[in-house]
Formats: sequence, structure tokens, C-alpha cells
Amino acid sequence: MYYHDKRLQYPVTVTEPDPAFARMLQQAIGGVEGEIRVCMQYFFQAWGNRSPVSKYRDLLLHTATEEIGHIEMLAHAVALNLEKAPAHLQEEGVKDSIVGAVMGGENPRHKVEGIIHKNLLSSGLAAMPMDSDGVPFNMSNIYASGNIAADMYCNVAAEATGRVLAVRLFNAAHDEGMKKMLHYLIARDTMHQQQWLSVIEELGGVPGNLPIPNSFPQEMEDQANNYNFYATSVDGSVPEGRWTSGPSLDGRDTFTVFRNEPLGEEPVLGRARPDSGAQADQIA
Repeated sequence: MYYHDKRLQYPVTVTEPDPAFARMLQQAIGGVEGEIRVCMQYFFQAWGNRSPVSKYRDLLLHTATEEIGHIEMLAHAVALNLEKAPAHLQEEGVKDSIVGAVMGGENPRHKVEGIIHKNLLSSGLAAMPMDSDGVPFNMSNIYASGNIAADMYCNVAAEATGRVLAVRLFNAAHDEGMKKMLHYLIARDTMHQQQWLSVIEELGGVPGNLPIPNSFPQEMEDQANNYNFYATSVDGSVPEGRWTSGPSLDGRDTFTVFRNEPLGEEPVLGRARPDSGAQADQIA
């Protein structure tokens, strides 16, 4: 069960409305790096968590609920950047031949202002659950594996890419109110990276977690290939690093380099079936 407070999690103000920046903010709402993604990811990880340690489920639920507040903030920011925009900006956009091309069905990825008019036509100058190209949010971007360690690594990556996006938006922002909102969201991304890494540490850190899942007996995997770095370059060069020599991170073996070569044979399939519609010489 969830409760709602009509006040925003953090103040959102816009002094100089910018429809183009509203478009950019849509990526932070419905993009692959956006807030809908992490919100839904944390909720589904929590709802499917089967660990006897309930604090991890609770942690996910607290943060997922926080992310709803971030979506609300960004949606309000989009609306403010659209509804208070000077009329000449909207008029110029409508007259723009590029906008006309977008509304005529061409690919919005290569256009400039199409998303602004998507917000206008479909939602009345409000945010929508889509990215900056007008593509609706896709729930296939959600990672909830049922393995707490795997989920935590996914969460670190999600918060890292989200923070990258927020920093880019901060650097692109001209309005002081937008910069203040984004500097808050960047701070929350910092904390979320730290908390997911803290869970990984509590679970045993890198040695204890790897390989994931650590419930599968390693003696049942191919012992000749589980710690080899495969060098696949034509000239035989190897990108030397921590991953090519020395003890593995889990402490169970030593990294080595394997110059990639075929371990199997050329694949040969049987003849085509008579009823397959193949050519006669494929069937004979």
C-alpha cells in the first residue's frame, strides 16, 4: 500500500521556459536511463524478492517509492517548460518545416522539435511516459532476475547511467531552477549507487557474490575455460590488464589468456525435409 503527499519531493521552478529543454527532460522520465525504468525495476525486484532477509526487500521498496517522486518532479518540470513558453517559440515551431515533417510521419530521431508537439497534441502541454524521441517507455528495460546479487549489479549500472544523463542535462540547462532540481537528482543518484554497492558488500562483496549465481557448484562448469580471457584480435594483440593475469577476483583461480581458436567442428546440417519448400538439390 502506498500513500501520496501532494507536495513535491524537492522544489521545481522555471524562470525561463524552454520547450526544447522539456524535450530533453523527457529522456530522464521515459528513456532507458530514466526514472520510470529504475522505479519499476526496484518495485519488481522487491515484489519478487524471496530472501529471508526482509531488509533488502524493504530497501528496494523505499527507493522505488522515492523514484515516483522523481518522476513527479520531472513531469512538473516538463509542464512548466511547455506551458509558460513564450508564444513566439510555439508559433515558430509550428511553422518550422522540420516540425511539419515530423507531424507528417517522418522519423523524429532526426528532427528537432517534434517531441514538443507530441506533448502538445497528445497531453496538452504535459509530460508523457516516453523518451526524448517520443518513443513510449518499454518495460523490457526492467531487470528483475530474482537473484539479489545480480539485481544489485544491475541497479548500480542503472544509477550510473542515470547520473550520466542527469549531469548532461545539468550542463545543458540554462534556467537556474532546472539546475537546482538536477543537482538534487544527481545527489540522489550518488546515494543510490552507494546503497546498492553496500548491499553487494553485505552479501559478501566481490569474492562472495561471484560468480552469480554462487549457488551453482563451480566444479560442474568447464574448468578449462572459466578464467581465460579470450583474445579474438586478428593480429594476436591482447589488451593487457587486471583480467589477463594474476588471481581472479573471487580468489578461486588465476586469470590466463587464451588466443581464440575453434574448439568445435564446422556445423553440418542434415538434408532439408521434402515438405520444407527447399530447392530439389537441398532435399536430394
